[in-house]
Amino acid sequence: MSNDGVNSSRRTFLIGLTSAIGAAGAVGVAVPFVKSWQPSAKAKNAGAPVKVDIGRLEAGQRVVEEWRGQPIWVVRRTENMLDTLPQLDEKLRDPASEVDQQPDYARNEWRSIKKEYLVLVGTCTHLGCSPLFEEQPTVELEFGGFFCPCHGSKFDFAGRVYKGVPAPTNLVVPPHSYLSEAVVIVGSEEGETKA
Repeated sequence: MSNDGVNSSRRTFLIGLTSAIGAAGAVGVAVPFVKSWQPSAKAKNAGAPVKVDIGRLEAGQRVVEEWRGQPIWVVRRTENMLDTLPQLDEKLRDPASEVDQQPDYARNEWRSIKKEYLVLVGTCTHLGCSPLFEEQPTVELEFGGFFCPCHGSKFDFAGRVYKGVPAPTNLVVPPHSYLSEAVVIVGSEEGETKA
């Protein structure tokens, strides 16, 4: 057998070099592909508890935050808002909040830990629209509350649904607790869950 002028050491070198470049290219393609399987930082944080500063929230106001991709409302209710709650029981579908949509510590007439503060998931239980916060009486809500303009669902200042509207259940109260007088943590019960 003759080599016919072929340098076997050069051939071995070129095969090795080509293999090394190919392997590096495969790693270069595989790393981003494998990384794409891992959740992003945004996705990891989406399920994390959210701290809401309520220190500057005045009576009659609402603050909106996001937790798990949903709007979270914290409403500081006025005495007038609280006084209207018992007057509405006959007009509500579930006035005693018997459907399991709130933690045990929010199973009361205010659906909250502290009577003054209401914490809700701000999506209508009909089709997931975001109701409007009506702090004053309107044509739709004689005492104010939450009104979903998409299909006409109405809720009182405890997030309880009226009879005769498309929404089947009350607005959801998420798990939450108080880290201090000025901070609510939504998605965690590590703080105070008693008034």
